[in-house]
Amino acid sequence: MSVSKSSHQPHYAAREIGRIGFLLLDNFTMLALASAVEPLRMANQLSGKPLYDWFTVTENGEPVYASDGIQVTPDTSVATAPKLDTLIVVGGVNITRSYTRRQISWVQSLARKHVRLGGVCTGPYVLADAGVLDGYECSAHWECIPALHEAYPRVLCSNRLFVIDRDRMTCSGGAVPMDMMIHMIKRDYGHELAASISEMFICERIRGEGDYQRVPLRHVLGTAQPKLVEAIALMEANIEEVIELDELAMYVGLSRRQLERLFQKYLQCPPSKYYMKLRLFRARQLLRQTSMSIIDIATACGFVSSPHFSKSYRIHIGISPRAERMNHAGDGALSNASLAPELVEVATPAELAAMNIPQLRSSRSLHEAQYEPTYGDVLI
Repeated sequence: MSVSKSSHQPHYAAREIGRIGFLLLDNFTMLALASAVEPLRMANQLSGKPLYDWFTVTENGEPVYASDGIQVTPDTSVATAPKLDTLIVVGGVNITRSYTRRQISWVQSLARKHVRLGGVCTGPYVLADAGVLDGYECSAHWECIPALHEAYPRVLCSNRLFVIDRDRMTCSGGAVPMDMMIHMIKRDYGHELAASISEMFICERIRGEGDYQRVPLRHVLGTAQPKLVEAIALMEANIEEVIELDELAMYVGLSRRQLERLFQKYLQCPPSKYYMKLRLFRARQLLRQTSMSIIDIATACGFVSSPHFSKSYRIHIGISPRAERMNHAGDGALSNASLAPELVEVATPAELAAMNIPQLRSSRSLHEAQYEPTYGDVLI
C-alpha cells in the first residue's frame, strides 16, 4: 500500500500570514535583529508556506546605523508601515539616546489597536517609556535592567532570558531573540516546526522562559564554586542595603576567612572590594541611563552620603559622578581630562571628517559605545 507524500507532512490550518514589523532604533544590535528574523524565514522554508512576513521600519524611512557601523535601509517608515500583527522594537547601544517621541507615539498607537508588542536587547526600555509594559512582566538585557527598574517601577522586571506575557514579548539580547521567536512559532504552529527550526540552526536546545540570563561572572565560574556564586548573588540582590561581611559569610555557610580566601583565589580581590565594584557599576548604570539625582543614586547604591559616594567613585572609576553624567549628556567624545588615565579618547565622526580621515566602522561604533555603562570595563 503506497502512502502519499503529503500524509507525512505537517498540516497547517489556513490562517492569515503573520505580519511582523521590526522598528530599528539608532545603534540597534544587528545580532538581535538577525536572531529574531531568521526563525521566521526558516518557518516559511520548512513549512513550504508563507506563514510569516516581516518588515523593517525606521522613523522616517531613512537608513539607520547598527551598533557595528553597518547601515541598513528599511522597508518603510512609521507613517507608511503596513498593518501589523506584531511590532518588535530592536534596541542596542546607548538606548536612552536612541529613540524619539514620535516613535513612542507610534508604539502607543499600535497598543491601542491591540497589536502585539515586543522588544529585544534594550528595546523593552522603549516599550516601558511608552507605558505599554505597566503591569507586565518584562525581560531585557541585564545591563539595562537596573535603569528599567528605577525609572519604571510599574514594570515587573525579570532576569529571565525572555518573557511572553499576554500580548507582550520581551527578551535580552544576543542570540536570545531566536529562542523567543521559536517559542512564538511553537505556540502558533506546534512543536514539530519549532524543533525543526532549531535543528536547522544547529541549536542544542530551545531555551525556555524558565531559563535565566547568565551574567558574565557566573558564566565564567559556572557551578564549580557554588558558595562564591551564592555570595555574589547576595551582593547583587543587596546593593541598596549593604550586607556586612560577617553576615554574608554566615548566609553562605562559611567563615569570614574562608570567604575571603575564595574571593582572593578566584577574583584576585577581597570581598569588600568586589562588593564596592558591584555598587559602583550599578551607580554607573544609573548615572548614564536615568535622570535620578546623584544623592538618590548614592542612596540606591548603599552609600551613606553623597560625598562618600563621590570619593569612592573617583577612586575606583577615575572620574567624579557629576563629570560622568556631564560627559554622558554631551555629544562629543569624552575628554582626556575627565577620564581615568587608562582610558583612550575616541575621535568623534566630525573630528575624523575635519582631518580628512574616512570614518571607519570600528571608530563609529566605539564612539557610540563610549556612553554605555560597560565602556572600558576591562581597563577599569
